[in-house]
Amino acid sequence: MTQNTLALGVEAVGCAAFDAGIKGAFGYPGTPSTEGFEFVEAMIQEAPEGRVARWAANEKVAYDLALGVSYAGHRTLVTMKHVGLNVAMDAYANSALTGVRGGLVLLVADDPGMHSSQNEQDSRRLAEFAWLPCLEPSTVQECYDFTWQAFELSEALQIPVMVRLVTRLAHCRAALRRRAILPPTGLGLAPKDTIQDWVLIPSNARRRYVDLLAKQPRLIERLAPMNRLVAGGSRQGVAVSGMGRAYFDQLLLEYPALAALPRLEVAAYPVDPQLEAAFLAQVDEVFVFEEDYPVLEERLGLRGSAKVRGRLDGTVPRTGELTPRQLKNALALLVAEAKESITLDLPPRAPRFCDGCGHVDAYEAMQEALANLGVPETRVFGDIGCYTLAAQEPMGAIHAVVEMGASISMAVGAALAGQTPSVAVIGDSTFGHSGLPALLTAADSDVNVTIIILDNRVVGMTGQQPSQALDQVERMALGMGIPEAQLQVLTPLPRLHDANVKAMESALQHPGPSVVIFRRECIQSMRRGVLKDHDRELKACAEQVCASTEARP
Repeated sequence: MTQNTLALGVEAVGCAAFDAGIKGAFGYPGTPSTEGFEFVEAMIQEAPEGRVARWAANEKVAYDLALGVSYAGHRTLVTMKHVGLNVAMDAYANSALTGVRGGLVLLVADDPGMHSSQNEQDSRRLAEFAWLPCLEPSTVQECYDFTWQAFELSEALQIPVMVRLVTRLAHCRAALRRRAILPPTGLGLAPKDTIQDWVLIPSNARRRYVDLLAKQPRLIERLAPMNRLVAGGSRQGVAVSGMGRAYFDQLLLEYPALAALPRLEVAAYPVDPQLEAAFLAQVDEVFVFEEDYPVLEERLGLRGSAKVRGRLDGTVPRTGELTPRQLKNALALLVAEAKESITLDLPPRAPRFCDGCGHVDAYEAMQEALANLGVPETRVFGDIGCYTLAAQEPMGAIHAVVEMGASISMAVGAALAGQTPSVAVIGDSTFGHSGLPALLTAADSDVNVTIIILDNRVVGMTGQQPSQALDQVERMALGMGIPEAQLQVLTPLPRLHDANVKAMESALQHPGPSVVIFRRECIQSMRRGVLKDHDRELKACAEQVCASTEARP
């Protein structure tokens, strides 16, 4: 029985995964992918039937969890943003060689325009790198339909399949036509004679790489119906994919004459070279509209004599999101409209810390301590999280932000180069994500480096999901080798400011590594009661321990 559901594009992927009978869903929060996991998680909580949904400590762990489910014979979904795929890249690329058992679909949400990301990288490149398919929907309904096809393709060829969205589609809302829901039955365990396929010792890996390459013609054949060539009478043509396809479809409604342009519509990669050649034979000039690297543009430029216009020649801006206006500009449809365009001079509104945020109090204590010690110009190495807002003026409290977990390593490197004191700032979730190996190095470094862990007990920037490091940060730091005498847990509140400054001064002056944990729950998660059940259980457990201790003779 089919039904309709209102959903974001990224939620449509999660909805389709649930309907397609997944056993497990895993991910690490990151805009614009987060809602995809949260949607399927809510569906699983409402009707578990043996399904599981878990946030992981980082994207690699999430991908490995999904592989385990797949190897056990069940369908599984794993979600992350584009830069998160960098973290999972080892598992992702190697899973192309091992192959899968139950269908494994990877939802990757790219962020062209860098609305909340460090770069604009295009995940299609990583699919090509790993010799794996990438499906690229252009509507919310296609997000749902393509995910079903991804599971079927994954099981047919026994390989992981990427479904790639971008911010604009991920956060676009529309009604879905859903299929009947499948139960999470699974395919059962793999035959014994295939077990060595999953053991990537060199002899097996070499054989599996040959097998992966041998699958490419079948893969192109399976994907062929998703890509199509539309004939036209003009020697100018367009090649469109993803949001470029969606925007061009909108333009056709406004400018019906565009139907005369031959067009290549791409929804899945790799593309059949014969289809590309057939398209190029019809045109002398082609405009390529895709989001956001010139992936299709470069392919077409290598395959024929037609002049290819797009991001590489400046017809479309090289950076930022693709927009309908850019298509109009490229196709010279704005000549009559340009004089009538309206410009709104809106003042910029930079993001800022929430009122009452504990991170502000922590930074103020750090900066005052550095000033008191006569080193206010010390470079402070920051990390990825809402606390990165401290890089902005007037606070200007951190001076380098590169990628998840880098702050500690950069601070140790600077200390080894002679910076004293050297300071790193990292959040509790990011610490659990990728800060632990760096702290192990810091503990072994014997240099003056102070690691400040801003523990707001949630993944604050992406919606206040409970942190994987919840109430464990000090134990993790001690386990990495930080001496107990050099570990302090402080509460960032204005009334405790003076005491916090003195504690910071002590840590900054210590000749070896030290850790200062500023712990206060995110003001937004407190308002929403995100951790109330956890804290209630924690309090009840503590009371039981106290009662049992008092009852002893």
